[in-house]
Amino acid sequence: MKGLRLVLTAYPGPPWTEAAKAVFHVKGIPYVPVAQQPMVTNDALQAWTGHENAPIAVWDDERPRTGWAEILVLAERLAPEPRLVPADLEDRVRMFGLANEICGEDGLGWNRRLLLIAGTYEQGAKGVADYLAARYGYDEAAVRRAPVRIAEIVRALQDQLRAQQARGRRFLVGDALSALDLYWAAFAALIDPLSPDLCPMPDYLRAMYTYDGGLRDEIAELFAHRDRIYRDHLELPVDG
Repeated sequence: MKGLRLVLTAYPGPPWTEAAKAVFHVKGIPYVPVAQQPMVTNDALQAWTGHENAPIAVWDDERPRTGWAEILVLAERLAPEPRLVPADLEDRVRMFGLANEICGEDGLGWNRRLLLIAGTYEQGAKGVADYLAARYGYDEAAVRRAPVRIAEIVRALQDQLRAQQARGRRFLVGDALSALDLYWAAFAALIDPLSPDLCPMPDYLRAMYTYDGGLRDEIAELFAHRDRIYRDHLELPVDG
């Protein structure tokens, strides 16, 4: 098969998956979805791409793209407009830096996942927790540090949003929608998921994803921004 194949976790919600979907949705790039099954060995996927996780973007016979940044760069090449990477150098550097704070190793998603693994241990699901811990650098010191990193990142995003608003701008960087807006919209679910009418999920899963850390009221503007980005630009996780 030619064209774009996009490997996605086989249930809606994981933020790296939702972020990749958002990029291709905004650009109007069609793709064939390929299911990655969580918590099992994906032998066929490993044989095809050399990877087991999602998302993975495969264009024609090119090498698979697995990282958030290389998936974005591929999307920009396939559909230069609407651009999601700012043309202005300063805006572009700021966008990639803040996006890495959300999506990259030791970023918002990474540290929330460490806390989710800790919660899985507390619930007694040792097999699941051991599987995840072995894959994602889990240790007690990292778990103790995670709330500090989460707070640092979301406060930086809040400061960025307020600076933009003070300049009369409606997006997190530059004067147009960028990938940074999409990444925040996707990863905000790890603190406060979309409302049940927009993204229904089992109560236990909503409780796992919801995180306070004394932050949710403090960053209410960021969640209002998330809601507007979904309303104006994105499909809902259950619709994709």
